[in-house]
Amino acid sequence: MPKLFITKPLSQLMDESKSDQGLRKSLSALNLTTLGIGAVIGAGIFVLTGQAAAQYAGPAIVISFLISGLACLFAGLCYAEFASMIPISGSAYTYAYATMGEFVAWIIGWDLILEYLFAASTVSVGWSGYVVSFLNDFGIIIPAQYTAALGTVLVDIPQVGWKMVTPELVKNLAESGIVVGNLPHLTAVLNLPAMFIVAAITTLLLIGIRESARFNNIMVIIKVFVILLFIGIGFMFVNKDNWVPFIPENTGEWGHYGWSGILRGAGVIFFAYIGFDAVSTAAQEAKNPQKGMPVGILGSLGVSTLLYILVAIVLTGVVSYTFLNVADPIAVGVNAMGEGLFWLRPVIKVAAIAGLSSVILVLLMGQPRIFYSMSKDGLLPPVFSRVHPRFKTPYVSTLITGFFALILAGVLPINILGELVSIGTLLAFTIVCVGIIILRVKRPDIKRAFKTPFVPLVPVLGAGICVLQMMSLPWETWARLLIWMALGIVLYFVYGIHKSKLRNRS
Repeated sequence: MPKLFITKPLSQLMDESKSDQGLRKSLSALNLTTLGIGAVIGAGIFVLTGQAAAQYAGPAIVISFLISGLACLFAGLCYAEFASMIPISGSAYTYAYATMGEFVAWIIGWDLILEYLFAASTVSVGWSGYVVSFLNDFGIIIPAQYTAALGTVLVDIPQVGWKMVTPELVKNLAESGIVVGNLPHLTAVLNLPAMFIVAAITTLLLIGIRESARFNNIMVIIKVFVILLFIGIGFMFVNKDNWVPFIPENTGEWGHYGWSGILRGAGVIFFAYIGFDAVSTAAQEAKNPQKGMPVGILGSLGVSTLLYILVAIVLTGVVSYTFLNVADPIAVGVNAMGEGLFWLRPVIKVAAIAGLSSVILVLLMGQPRIFYSMSKDGLLPPVFSRVHPRFKTPYVSTLITGFFALILAGVLPINILGELVSIGTLLAFTIVCVGIIILRVKRPDIKRAFKTPFVPLVPVLGAGICVLQMMSLPWETWARLLIWMALGIVLYFVYGIHKSKLRNRS
């Protein structure tokens, strides 16, 4: 039992970092920053902003972003210290192994699957919504039953098109005198566009990290430019009445508007901030990780948080939050600006498609590198750490990640995926924050290229806010997390505990 919490010596981690030549070191500080922006600026702006406003916080979704952004700032400072000190692929998994022991490292590694694999599936569902909307503008219609999760009930709303049936949609239509039961409806089979983009990005990631980074840079430039365009034009169409009431009155149920809704909104949208975490998974492929990792993590976080807040302000000002529970809320906002801005609709949708593509890329890049590190430690089979002899990428784990992400994207709805990712991300951030305190006490002598300021205050606040947001998530999400963790613990005791290289060496 004591060996459950055996820690991996930092000297061993550093030796492994220097000796492991399997992955190609080709990422600059700018590449790392754009990777972070590529992951953060995506589903949060183009999908979850509208949905969280409609279901939980109303216009006060701006406060939700501020709460999540503050927690991310604290966690980001902790990540920056770890990433500059331990430049190894694996992110929070590796940090936990060095501070809290093998069993905790396994737990966080298993948890990170929720964060990356499920997040990639979530974002691909949002990508699908924008692609379907974009193609519809040009008269290209994909059958509705192949554009949503398995078993999802869709209704055909006049002048709007096929939309998923939700309690909020039924209520909004009823207020307009429309009875959902009287509309044409069907049951979805698979979300084929979401499955397609996962397959395409997985193929790109197999080819190489340098090529993937170049693709991401182009996508980031496109989406940031268009987001700034939307913000600039959208401010001219803001109707202040849409911000009243700024904090809608609570319905009597926890998490549905009011301050509890703001907290739940913060917990749900937190998943949109995982970009800087994804940066840390690429540490072993950075040219100068000691300097580049803090720049990439904190730089991408700062730029992204500012853009999130501005978009939330404009979007809820242009259109009532009650109409934003759709897969393409930014497109709804553009439509509300009037026919004079018809030219902006396809531009916004192209930016959303580009933006979500880069998010999927970074997330599908992060998960195989965590598998790579876990396999190198013996906790997963050796096949997960196989590197392609030509492309220098962990191709087997990339294929496995892409396959499962593809299946999840095709059969699960975005709300279930999004909440699972949020709770997994919050748990990872909590452990990283606690890890900083532990390592400052146990190893104050280690050289740190970047030091988290105001320790222990910053990590305590980071962990505290993350736990608070976790507590605000629905109990169903907690139940799914506990089931997932139980499966992981079984797998560890069946395989990992017997194959651990560190355990067998000591």
